[in-house]
Amino acid sequence: MLAHVATAALHGVRSFRVDVEVALTSGLPAFTVVGLAEGAVREGRERVSAALRSIDAPLPNRRITVNLAPADVRKEGSGFDLPIAVGLLAASGRLGNVELDGTGFVGELGLDGSLRAVPGILPMALQAVQSGMDALVVPRESAGEAAVVQGVRVFGAGSLAEVVAHLDGSAPLDLRRVDTAAVLAGSGGRLPDFAEVRGQAVAKRALEISAAGGHNVLLVGPPGSGKTMLARRIPGILPALGLAEAQEVTGVHSVAGVLPAGTALVSRRPFRAPHHTVSTAGLVGGGTPLRPGEVSLAHHGVLFLDEMPEFSRRVLEVLRQPMEEGVVHLSRARGSVRFPAQFLLVGAMNPCPCGFLGDGTDRCLCDPTRVGRYRNRVSGPLRDRIDLHVEVPAVPFRTLSGARAASEESSVRIRARVEACRQRQRDRFAEAPGVVANARMDVRAMRRWCAPDREALGLLRRAVDALGLSARGYHRALRVARTLADLEGREVLRADDVAEAIQYRFLGTETRVA
Repeated sequence: MLAHVATAALHGVRSFRVDVEVALTSGLPAFTVVGLAEGAVREGRERVSAALRSIDAPLPNRRITVNLAPADVRKEGSGFDLPIAVGLLAASGRLGNVELDGTGFVGELGLDGSLRAVPGILPMALQAVQSGMDALVVPRESAGEAAVVQGVRVFGAGSLAEVVAHLDGSAPLDLRRVDTAAVLAGSGGRLPDFAEVRGQAVAKRALEISAAGGHNVLLVGPPGSGKTMLARRIPGILPALGLAEAQEVTGVHSVAGVLPAGTALVSRRPFRAPHHTVSTAGLVGGGTPLRPGEVSLAHHGVLFLDEMPEFSRRVLEVLRQPMEEGVVHLSRARGSVRFPAQFLLVGAMNPCPCGFLGDGTDRCLCDPTRVGRYRNRVSGPLRDRIDLHVEVPAVPFRTLSGARAASEESSVRIRARVEACRQRQRDRFAEAPGVVANARMDVRAMRRWCAPDREALGLLRRAVDALGLSARGYHRALRVARTLADLEGREVLRADDVAEAIQYRFLGTETRVA
C-alpha cells in the first residue's frame, strides 16, 4: 500500500512543500525514513510508533519506507511526526477511503499521542495556500497562528486520536478563525510615554525624526541622562503594524521559537535590547539549524544597543550589511538562508570611558587619547550608517524637581505627527516596491524626491567641502532633510531642513557650515 500526505518544512523564515510518501511492502519488519532527514526527523520514528500504539494502531508487521520529497533538500524539525503517522494509518487501511488530497498536516507527537506545537507554523500556513492546499491540521496551541493566513481552513487538534476522529468523520474538529483586525486594534495597552521624560527637547525632536523616517540614531550622553529611558519610548511613537508587517514579524518570532504560547499575531512593533556580550550568531543569526538573530527579531521594530562601545568590534561590524540592505544573508557549508532585518537601530554610549566628559563638572579625568580610543570602538563606517547623532546632556535639578513643562508632549501627540509623515511616504512610494520610509530610499528615488532648492544645495556643497561629508553622509543627510520637510508638510527641501539634517552628523565637532 502507498499513501501520500502533504506537509511543509522550513528554510530560514520561508517554507516549502514536502510530500510524505509512505509505502508498506513485504519483507523483514523495518522502519526507514529517507529524503535527507536530519536527526529530529529520524528520531520521529520512535515517537510515531509510540503514538500509534496509544490509539491501538501499532505499526504493521511490514517493511515501512517513508520518503520525504523533494529528496534532495534537507528536512529538519519534529513537525513531520503527524504527517508520517497519518500516512501510516492511510497506507495500512486504518482510515478507510478518506481523501487526504488538499489537506496538510504539521505537528510533533508525544509518546502518549498528544500533539505539540512546532516552530514556524505561520510560514507553513502561507506555503499551504501557495501550494493549493485548502485545509491544514495543526496542534491546537498553534491553530491561532496559522488561522491569521487567509485562504486556508485551519483545524487545531490536541492529539492523534482527535485527528483520526476528524478524518473519519466521527468527531470533526472545530474550524479555527482569528479576527486579525481586532487583534491589531487591540494592541494598545500602556507603553512608556515621552511625557514622563523631563527636558531633553533636542533628543525628543531627533527621535521623532527617527521614527518618522525610519532613521538610525545614536544617543551620546553621561550616565543617568536618560538615554535608555528615551530609547524605550520609541515604540510608543512608531506607526502601528499593518497586517502584512505583523505576519512577517510573527513568522520570524515563530521560526525562532520565541513566540509566546497562544499568540496568534504579534501586534506591536518589537523592541529588542541584547546584552553587550551577545555573540555574532546571537545578533545576526546562526546555529544548527540556522535560526534568526536579534536583528531579525527586531524586524519592523527597534534594535537597541545600550553601551554600544562595550559590544565586540566584530559583532558590531556585522551590522553594516543588514543596515544597508534590510536582510541578513547567512552562508554555511550545509546551505544558506536569508532572514529579513529591516530594523530601526538605536545606539547609546557615553562620551568617554568614565562617562562624564562635557557634563559641566571636573569629574572627567580621561585624556584625549583614551577618549578617541573609546569612541573608535564604534567604527567610522558604522557611525556613517547612523543618520542622527544626538547629544543627551545631564538633566538639571530644577528640571527634574519642577512640574512637568507644557512642552513635554505625550507619545500620543508625537505619534500623530509621525503617522501623518509616514502616510505621506506611503503615498509617495506607492509605486516603489521595497521602499517603506525615507531612510530606505535608493539613489533613483532620491533624485526624484529629494531635490533641494538653490540655497539648500549651496549649504550641502559647503558641508561636503568644509566638513568632509562622505557620499554616504551626503545621501543620508538628504534623506533626513526629506523627513524634516515631510513633518512640515512640504515637498521642496529648504535650507533649514538641510541645516538641521547636517548638524546631526557632526556630534562633538565645533566646525559649522558658514
